Amino acid sequence: MDYQNVIEEWRQIAEDFFSAKGDLFEKVVTLSVERLRAGHKILVFGNGGSAAQAQHFAAELVNKFLKVRAPIRAISLTTDTSSLTSIANDTSFDQVFSRQIDALGDKDDVALGLSTSGNSPNVIDAMKVAKERGLLTVAFTGRGGGKLSSLVDYLLDISSESTPRIQEAHLLLLHLLAEEIEKRLE
Repeated sequence: MDYQNVIEEWRQIAEDFFSAKGDLFEKVVTLSVERLRAGHKILVFGNGGSAAQAQHFAAELVNKFLKVRAPIRAISLTTDTSSLTSIANDTSFDQVFSRQIDALGDKDDVALGLSTSGNSPNVIDAMKVAKERGLLTVAFTGRGGGKLSSLVDYLLDISSESTPRIQEAHLLLLHLLAEEIEKRLE
């Protein structure tokens, strides 16, 4: 494998994102901090690798990212196996996140959905419910944002169609978001 090509591709993706979407990312950081300061929370969710990243991000906020500090209100909707499996079994897998947002999401919370394609039915359904309930909606996706592009307040799409590169970029964005939230809430 030619690692140098992957590294160059990744560098270009990161540069393209911050050139095109840096101001939008900053707006999401600022709004997230404002909402957290006001006592609201971040609900984060996704499938597969995105589920793991959602859990990772929530843990960084609840515990710590770079320094020991007060916990920050965040919930990964991918971790409650009893809720996930009962909703999937009794209702529909498409509603595993939307039912939790309906139960746990409050007006002015932040709903952060991760979907490399932007077309995950359960993330789409969750964003619809989040909008109805008055949450700020943010999606991290791949190029163009898929169906999520027209459903969210803020679309942070990565200019790639490669799932590994998109997920790597999402992790960078989640780490930057956690770092900035932690700094600004001091």
